[in-house]
Amino acid sequence: MAIIDHRSLASDILEGVGGQSNVDSVVHCATRLRFKLRDSAKANTDAVKALPGVLVVMKAGGQYQVVIGDDVPTVHAEITKLTGNASTEERTGAVVEGSAWSPKRLLNGFIDVVSSIFQPIVWPLAGAGLLKALLSLVVQFGWLDASSQTYVILAATADSIFYFLPIFLGYTAANRFGANKFTSMAIAGALVYPSIVELSASGESVRFFAVPVTMFNYTSSVIPIIVAVLIQARLEKILMRFLPKMLRNFATPMMSIIVMVPLILLTVGPVTSFLANALSTGIGNVFVFAPWLAGGVLGGLWQVFVLFGLHWGLIPTMLNDIAISGSSILLGPLLSAVLAQAAATLAVFFRTRNSLRRSVAGPAAASGFLAGVTEPAIYGVNLPLKKPFFFGIVGGTVGGAIASSGGSAATAFVFPSILALPAFTTVGNFALQVTGVVIAVSVSFALTFAFVDREKAAEVDSSDATVTVGTVEITSPVDGTIVPLADVPDRVFSSGVLGQGFGVVPSEGVVRAPISGTVITAMKTGHAYGIRSSDGVEVLVHIGIDTVRMNGEGFTPSVARGDVVTAGDIIAEFDVTAVQKAGFDPMTLVVVTNSKQLASIESISSGAVSHGTPAIAITV
Repeated sequence: MAIIDHRSLASDILEGVGGQSNVDSVVHCATRLRFKLRDSAKANTDAVKALPGVLVVMKAGGQYQVVIGDDVPTVHAEITKLTGNASTEERTGAVVEGSAWSPKRLLNGFIDVVSSIFQPIVWPLAGAGLLKALLSLVVQFGWLDASSQTYVILAATADSIFYFLPIFLGYTAANRFGANKFTSMAIAGALVYPSIVELSASGESVRFFAVPVTMFNYTSSVIPIIVAVLIQARLEKILMRFLPKMLRNFATPMMSIIVMVPLILLTVGPVTSFLANALSTGIGNVFVFAPWLAGGVLGGLWQVFVLFGLHWGLIPTMLNDIAISGSSILLGPLLSAVLAQAAATLAVFFRTRNSLRRSVAGPAAASGFLAGVTEPAIYGVNLPLKKPFFFGIVGGTVGGAIASSGGSAATAFVFPSILALPAFTTVGNFALQVTGVVIAVSVSFALTFAFVDREKAAEVDSSDATVTVGTVEITSPVDGTIVPLADVPDRVFSSGVLGQGFGVVPSEGVVRAPISGTVITAMKTGHAYGIRSSDGVEVLVHIGIDTVRMNGEGFTPSVARGDVVTAGDIIAEFDVTAVQKAGFDPMTLVVVTNSKQLASIESISSGAVSHGTPAIAITV
């Protein structure tokens, strides 16, 4: 994707409007910079329009308006720095986005980011997971020899997306954080490069120049590449700002790769490896004096360990135990851990009225039960909905404690699944193992079915993400009358330069979320909100036309940036009469700001509508 140098853009815009001396004040709303110029004749409008990153320039309401889009807060901040007046923002009433910190918001934000990054590849994960489940069945029933070349080819076909998962996540994370996608994939490719994998498995001392490197197996890992791309996105902005234009195109990706690959190997790897080894030692010690407690911890938190890559510290211990003593007690509680999550996904399949959710949950649950592959279930269903994931932890904790209390152990290293049960028949109390699994499945299924919302038919995951496949409906945020976007009395919106959408002449002052997702923009004045759904749809809700000039008077925000909302949740209230008395149009606008990235957008309603009525359908 094109990377905009916000500082250079700000400098060029400032020069284009006649320089700092010609600017009386500058504020920004949700999409545009609003200049008050001392002499508008000094502005070179054609030059400003031609700048990369500028969508359109217009003059209205005594203001010189430069439409930027979603990056307008960043560009405004750079202009403020260039003018050397830190108080300009306060003096002119410019809006600053912000959100209060809280542990709950931090956790929700983390879950939403991870879920959103996974969302675009949920379908391939579900398909590959189901293929792994079918392949396990075929081998289990003796229809195919696991040592045959045919099996090797089919296993590679099913396993590739899981093995090379960091590369896929590199692409989707880049889309989420605004980094160069192919540079991100190159970084991920280096982490799973065969020679790097071999170094992590060899146990040899590794040095990068003179610096010792603690190697870590990054295949199938999640967090390392997400952290890498997050840093990469910021590094690219710095490089684009300072590198000469003639060098940027090739020097930026080259330097990003050179910096990021060693950085991850030198930092994330050692930290993760240390935590994984400490975890392995700690759980092993607990198994000595309280097997049920260790089993509960492993059964409940195994999927969390997998999420952070900490499970790699336990796997060598499992393999070593099987090689020396013929069995591993560490594998005992994992059946409950995996099948509890699969059961929670199955409950969502029966509970939800969302056809898109159900179409993911079905094969995801099947791959979890039959092959022990939980990525589609975790990242496609349970984690985005949050409650099923935590209910799976509860079920896994109870089931794992029961299984380990009977000394259950596996005599072979197997993926925990229903088909792996024969590996647990000879060591420990098999009846308690089965009891633990049944209780784990029952608890997680029952809790999920009882307490997870059924969702509306048109509802989608409430986490922010990039584009996947399916249909999303955008609903009217207010009661009123729909107006086609082309008829909206604001040239920027009606031209479609900001994206496709619609307007609603409101009959009430209560504004609701037109889509489920994460609030990515919440203007301090309360007149505009940006929401990004898990499908990657980015929607701007703009209350009134030019109402930023009311400086928040008459508007009462109900959400802040970072909040997660469900379609229909109240995001703001405003006084329709006050807006009209102030001389502004109260028409509420809904615009899909990333329309160009979506397959199609179709209007499905007109005339009088109630809030929650589907207004446009989007194919993503």
